[in-house]
Amino acid sequence: MVFSSIEFLYFFLPAALILHALTPKRLKNLTLLLTGLFFYAYGEPVRVILLVLVCAVNWFAGLMITKYGAGTKKARLWLILATVFSVGSLAVFKYTSFIIETVNSVFGINLPLNIYAAASNGIFGTHFSLSGIVLPIGISFFTFQSMSYTFDVYRKKAEARRNFVDFAAYVAMFPQIVAGPIVLYSDIADRLDSRRVTAESLSAGVTRFTRGLAKKVLLANNIGRLWAEVKAGDVSEMPVLTAWLGIAAFTLQIYFDFSGYSDMAIGLGKMLGFDFPENFDLPYTSKSVREFWRRWHITLGRWFRDYVYFPLGGSRCGALKTVRNLMIVWLLTGLWHGASLNFIVWGCWFGVLIIAEHFIPKGDPERFGFLRWLVTMLCVMIGWVIFDTESLSAAAGYIAAMFGRGGTFFDRNTFWLVCEYSVTLSLGAFFASDAPKNLRQRIDARLERAGLRLSVFTVIEPLVTVLLLAASTAYLVYDGYNPFLYFNF
Repeated sequence: MVFSSIEFLYFFLPAALILHALTPKRLKNLTLLLTGLFFYAYGEPVRVILLVLVCAVNWFAGLMITKYGAGTKKARLWLILATVFSVGSLAVFKYTSFIIETVNSVFGINLPLNIYAAASNGIFGTHFSLSGIVLPIGISFFTFQSMSYTFDVYRKKAEARRNFVDFAAYVAMFPQIVAGPIVLYSDIADRLDSRRVTAESLSAGVTRFTRGLAKKVLLANNIGRLWAEVKAGDVSEMPVLTAWLGIAAFTLQIYFDFSGYSDMAIGLGKMLGFDFPENFDLPYTSKSVREFWRRWHITLGRWFRDYVYFPLGGSRCGALKTVRNLMIVWLLTGLWHGASLNFIVWGCWFGVLIIAEHFIPKGDPERFGFLRWLVTMLCVMIGWVIFDTESLSAAAGYIAAMFGRGGTFFDRNTFWLVCEYSVTLSLGAFFASDAPKNLRQRIDARLERAGLRLSVFTVIEPLVTVLLLAASTAYLVYDGYNPFLYFNF
């Protein structure tokens, strides 16, 4: 089940909110857990067992760490066991195919990829198919959340939960189980004990959710059609402008897709009495790659900073170790997103760029502002090509097309693509910039001076919310194109 579906909007969500509201305070976490498990099991009926196991192992490890005392050998052993289980689960379901294919390629052997074939034909079989191993939705998110809890208990930054239901409710709550933001236990620990949904928080949640839904359904889905059409073409003969139109479309699609889903998650959290951390902050207005990654998938960056980069020493241990630490973080960031050479190269691409910026003198951030933004966006868009193509050779071919490999600047198909998608791309570019925020601030200031701000927005905001919900619903009813990019992670 996804947020951007009729089943969720008009059946599951109303039922879950009503059930949560009617449940006594002492049982609200149980309700939260059961609705989360139902939401997950709707699409992953068997693999919900893995979710429960990851929760159970990390919860029990937290109790054992507290029992033996952080820093003791037994506490470290439980921390290691929980980490190995969580990372091992991630590795088995997400990276087995990649590991075996890499071994086959490097050593020229043919390892069997099917567990049953391996058992009957020996270790080195003649055929290997991973048909029996399917990536559970959201595994990267719920394993990282569970691990962060165990780490924080060991570091005495959080108290272990005695009640398994409370802890499992934190990991499995439906607003953030499959796609983030990555909510740390410390973000919501107090709300697990006591939370209250007010008319204001419910209204704010509905508004935020609807805005995210519109970003996903009305912008990301429609812009994504252009990228799908361009990517399916022959890159060897692709005109330069067509290639740039395609990757510009994906650049906007992935932003509105994921930030829209994050907005929906944050809005759902407010409807249930939680305040989830922000996950995006207008990343395409950045004037450096480092700034871009401070604004893009903020909670993932925070996780790697707190649990990998800082424990390795951060930037406080000399230039060489700083480079090492940054490359480890970005190699892991690439691997976190997927098991392929493309994701490894994508992570290393940004790692090298950030290392370069780390050692370049800062200077005046406003000087050559437009040029800095242009260079940043060029680096980001090249990164997105690597990210969303099937292989490194396909990525290289597409990048070559962007810089003139096809021999032409545009053709008749380019003209029709511009005509068909110019309005959609323009709207996407507008809403991905800081123009809407600046416009809102100017309108606010003028209405405030006139003494009309409260009365105007009291009427307009609910009306806009209703219109966006109606338009999004109409799209979902009449159009079946509704991909969700981050289900792969």
